[in-house]
Amino acid sequence: MNQGKTQQAAAAAAGMSVRSARKWQSGPLPSQTKEPRHWRTRKDPFEGVWEEKIVPLLERDKEGELEAKTLLKQLIEEKPERFNQGQLRTMQRRVRDWRALHGPDKEVYFQQEHPPGEEAALDFTNCNELQVTIAGEPFRHLLFELVLVASAWTWACVALSESYEALVEGLQRALWALGGVPRKLTLDNMSAATHELKKARGRSLNKRFADACTHLGIETVRRINVGKSHENGAVEVRHRRTKKLLKQALILRGSRDFASVEDYERFVQQTLEREHNQHVTAKLELESPLLRPLPIKPVPTYTTETPKVRRWSTIKVRGRIYSVPSQLIGHQVEVRLHANEVELRYGGEVVETFPRLRGEGAHRIDYRHVIASLVRKPGAFPNCFREELYPSLIFRRAYDALERARPGRGHVDYVRILHLAAMTMESTVEAELAQLLEAGAPFDYATVKQRVQPTESEVPQLEVGEPDLGVYDELLGGAA
Repeated sequence: MNQGKTQQAAAAAAGMSVRSARKWQSGPLPSQTKEPRHWRTRKDPFEGVWEEKIVPLLERDKEGELEAKTLLKQLIEEKPERFNQGQLRTMQRRVRDWRALHGPDKEVYFQQEHPPGEEAALDFTNCNELQVTIAGEPFRHLLFELVLVASAWTWACVALSESYEALVEGLQRALWALGGVPRKLTLDNMSAATHELKKARGRSLNKRFADACTHLGIETVRRINVGKSHENGAVEVRHRRTKKLLKQALILRGSRDFASVEDYERFVQQTLEREHNQHVTAKLELESPLLRPLPIKPVPTYTTETPKVRRWSTIKVRGRIYSVPSQLIGHQVEVRLHANEVELRYGGEVVETFPRLRGEGAHRIDYRHVIASLVRKPGAFPNCFREELYPSLIFRRAYDALERARPGRGHVDYVRILHLAAMTMESTVEAELAQLLEAGAPFDYATVKQRVQPTESEVPQLEVGEPDLGVYDELLGGAA
């Protein structure tokens, strides 16, 4: 009786039934003492073909790429009466087990220790898959990302290309947001930071980027091997996770359209801060004191070139053509290439800024730069950068309508209308053209000018009466 109570108490304490407790007290279960089975309980479905046909194929497959599905398919084609798709799982297990014992060596990844404050990694990633639009227009762009390897703190900004200017601007903005500088920087062999060594047939850090890193206080810049993106795994993994976070945030936002690039970049940084960085705050607090201090000021993030303005009122910069004011023809100008814009200077003064072009052979012609000459030589219009001389689709439609009304002469009226837009307000001319196109009636330059030309405002005639000085005498007399 006492023994039964003891078993019940022991069972209750161990959280098991009395029956299980008795089995437990009586020793190990039979299944725990049996030797592993080394015999088959059913016939081998691949008997007679495994060693003779399958193993030789696996041995020739030095990369381990041959799939069990392919092997089974070949067997089915040879002996359809014996083999079928229901044997696929068995084939997969056999191939898996054979490769575990006899297959080719696999890539070994070595776990790394990353001391806090020691290393940051950076890279660009293409984000066209996010399908973001700016003011309704598709926005093709990259994201620059920098990751602190130890804490995984991440900073990102929008970039339009993998240029030197975008690289240095992104790096410095990230470090200033972080408030410190890591000792080591890891990146791939991007052309913005490296150049090809003709004799050694490799790539080396270019002097300009190396000098920028030295100024910032970065001791070591490590470049990963070509084609080995996993060596920069900290930022590669972050790219995937960042884009996943942004996709989810865009779905919740209900729209992928933004008013400006600045609004979109703010959305990216707020999403990263909310969905990622706030979860690594404790790690960042440990890492921040170990970072090096920032330099007194950042390095310039632009590149300077000094092209000469050609007689076509254009300059050529990095293989791309930009128009400039015609007054500068024949003069040498200073061009500052920033990450996303071009700054035109002459005599130390900023003349104009415009978006930086992307793509080989791209050109940007502002009709205001050339219209004064073009209106005197309208015959040049069909053979110049004609597509660049349509400020909007309305202007293009207007040109087509003018050509239909006066074949071979419509460009004369169009050039004059364009000159009118430059001298007055482009938006006003565009609105009038839209109304004329909607009406469907023929029109010409005179029609548009009559509707657009502002009338001179009349100066109102004011009559000022002669003042009554007696009022002042009364005021003074009353004071006395």
